[in-house]
This record gives sequence, C-alpha cells and structure tokens, in this order.
Amino acid sequence: MHPDPAEFIRANMRIATVPSVPEIRLYSAHPASGLWRLAADADEAGEDPAPPYWAYQWAGGLVLARHILDRPETVRGRRVLDLGAGSGLVGIAAAKAGARSVLAAETDRNGVAAIRLNAEFNDVHVSTAAADLTGGAAPDVDLVLVGDLFYAADLASRVTAFLDRCVVQGIDVLVGDPGRAHLPHTRLRLVAEHAVADVGTGSAVALKPSAVFSFG
Repeated sequence: MHPDPAEFIRANMRIATVPSVPEIRLYSAHPASGLWRLAADADEAGEDPAPPYWAYQWAGGLVLARHILDRPETVRGRRVLDLGAGSGLVGIAAAKAGARSVLAAETDRNGVAAIRLNAEFNDVHVSTAAADLTGGAAPDVDLVLVGDLFYAADLASRVTAFLDRCVVQGIDVLVGDPGRAHLPHTRLRLVAEHAVADVGTGSAVALKPSAVFSFG
C-alpha cells in the first residue's frame, strides 16, 4: 500500500525550529524518517523518484527567509510566488511578514504535502501549485522569490528564462543563494548578506555566507 504523503510526514518527521530562522518551525527529516519509502512509492508508480530536497532547508532559502523576516516591507501587502518552494520555508516567511497572498510552486507531490502541513503548523495561509511554472508565462504576482535553484545547469537555464519573462512584466525578483555553480552573476545585484546554516548537505550544521540578490 502506497503511503499518503501527508500522513507519512506527520508520522515520520519531526517538527523542528529552523536553523537561522527560529521564528519558523517545520516538519524536518531525521535519520529514522525513512524517506526512501516515499521515493520507492514513486518508483513503483513508474516515475523517477525525486530527491527529497523538500525535507531539508538549504542556504538559499534560509537567507531569503531571514531577509524577509528582518525586512518585512519587502513583501508586505504584495502578491508573492515562492518558486521551487521545497518545504515552503520562504513562502511561510513571506506570509508571516505580511504578504497579501503567497503561492508556493513545487514539482514534488511530497513537497506539496509538506508545504501545506508546514503552513498550517505556522498558522499562515499559503496556496500551492504542484507544477513546474518555469515553462509558462509570467504569473500574476508582484514578487517572485527564488531560493537555491541554481545548483544544476539545465534547471538554472529554465529558471533564468522564466525570471526574464517576469521582469519584462514588471515583476520584482529576489534570489537567495550561497553561490551555487550556475548562479547567473551578471544578472544579479547584491541586496544583503547573512551567514546562515546550510543544513541540506547531510553534514553537520555549519554557518555559510549567503546572499540575497535582486534579479534584472
């Protein structure tokens, strides 16, 4: 029997305070979570199992969430898209900081389930889109938030093209990143820097210099 993602997350993951962003608590992976069972579910369905990136917090999302909570005017009263939302951390930070609305887009259905649970636990409303928006038109939002999506060449190319369409439509874009390999440096302007935990590596938690950029 295939596990229901939401039930699995509730039963097997722990609610933990987010490193560097203690205002937010999320369902988080631990050594006994057994996340391979969700991946096995996808494999049995004939899909390529996606790595469970959503189960961890990454430096790009952490620095963006920290920046938003420190400077709530960044999102206050605005319609926000959290692109490649993972756990929903960035979107939840935006909702806490007073965004008018938040849409979290995530391609992994397990991640979508986690976003809904995490938003509910943090007592904020975050809508979800279980889709890859990078191939489509610019969304009807005021601000796009991009946390740590430049770690692979093909993904970085798609994201950059999508952000170009957003900018043409007058949408502001903020990128949070610790300096991954495919970051489009020539398109970015530094907004802020913070040392945040990079806990998505599977190693011990350590602070990593990370930055928030505007894209244009």
